[in-house]
Amino acid sequence: MMFPCGSGRGEAQIVIEKEAFEVPKMKPHTGMGKRVKVTGKGKVVREQAGKRHLLEGKSSHVTRRMTGTVTVAKADLKRVKKLLGR
Repeated sequence: MMFPCGSGRGEAQIVIEKEAFEVPKMKPHTGMGKRVKVTGKGKVVREQAGKRHLLEGKSSHVTRRMTGTVTVAKADLKRVKKLLGR
C-alpha cells in the first residue's frame, strides 16, 4: 500500500509492505483432552459413561460393568483425533 505524504504532486510516498500470511496454530480441543487419553500404541481410550450419579437405582452388576476404560468407537475416532490435533 502506498500512502501520500503531503498534498502536492511529486512528493515522497511512504510504502508499507505487507507481512507474509502465516497459518494460525492448531489448538487442540481442551474439553476433548480431558475426556480421552492416547495410549503409547496410539489407541484412544475413554471412561465408561453412566457412573456419575443415580447409582442407587442401578444394579451392582451394571455399575461394575461400567468400571474402567474402553477404546473409542471406530465411528468416532476420526472426529476425536481431529479435536485432539492428531
